[in-house]
Amino acid sequence: MNKEFNLGIDIGGTKCAVVLGRTQNDISVDSIVADKISFPTNQPRGWRKVVDEMLISARKLIKRNSNPVIKAVGISCGGPLDSKKGIICCPPNLPDWDNVPICRIFEEEFHCPVILQNDANACAAAEWRYGAGKGLENMIFLTFGTGMGAGLILGGRLYSGTTDLAGEVGHIRLENEGPAGYGKEGSFEGFCSGGGIARLAQYILEREKWDTPFNLDKNNITAKALAQAAFDGDEFAVHVYDICAQKLGKALSLLIDILNPQAIVIGSIYQRSRMLFEETIKSVIKQEALSGAAECCKILPAALGDSIGDLAALSLCL
Repeated sequence: MNKEFNLGIDIGGTKCAVVLGRTQNDISVDSIVADKISFPTNQPRGWRKVVDEMLISARKLIKRNSNPVIKAVGISCGGPLDSKKGIICCPPNLPDWDNVPICRIFEEEFHCPVILQNDANACAAAEWRYGAGKGLENMIFLTFGTGMGAGLILGGRLYSGTTDLAGEVGHIRLENEGPAGYGKEGSFEGFCSGGGIARLAQYILEREKWDTPFNLDKNNITAKALAQAAFDGDEFAVHVYDICAQKLGKALSLLIDILNPQAIVIGSIYQRSRMLFEETIKSVIKQEALSGAAECCKILPAALGDSIGDLAALSLCL
């Protein structure tokens, strides 16, 4: 009898990955991915050719791993999408991907269950299954990367909402004025995301006077460059990250009060630069959140690092 494997499909605007994963529960995280093929998305060629390459890559993986049985397929993609109908609707980073019946295509190919979720939900499932949220019943995962989105694990299940829009926390307005993100000034994403931190720096420069120009190209500010400057002690960069940390603490307090999770796991920028946030968010949460809810909620950096994309798609199978 052939061995059983799961198939993970990670669809991104820049690259895609097709991952063959082991299904056993008792193996280490490092051993879950059995084999993998990645390739550039190359958007101008259209979604049909990209999906064809995914299918070709999947067949190659199956053939070179002794033709295992595919038990389930998990597909992670940026939204908007319809997880119930298995359709990718019209992601902004994937032009031409309008109403793509991605689940039906893979079901017809592999004759097994196919699960579609947006990338934040898939990453939440991965951190819950294998990472910082392992063993928890209630946790929130925050992307905190290019944008700000959330995946919700509530009562031991992934919660995506009525129309797959649960967890769009970047749209929450934290202040009446501030840098724009997610199409809204003063939003959570406007203050706390890669693009948001860069816009926050520009926003501050336009409104405050800094006697000593900080050692960065003011016309090409990035969150990464600001973080490095903050670690080096640059006063302006420290100021920008302190404001970002205050807004992060405020948003975390809202999530703690509303959902009462055991943990909030935060990826990307927080994972890499936790020292710039930790003390400030603790102080804000202590001041803003209900004490009973705050005391039982840990704020944790994501644990899976660069492997999270592969594990996210595979986690949906489980």
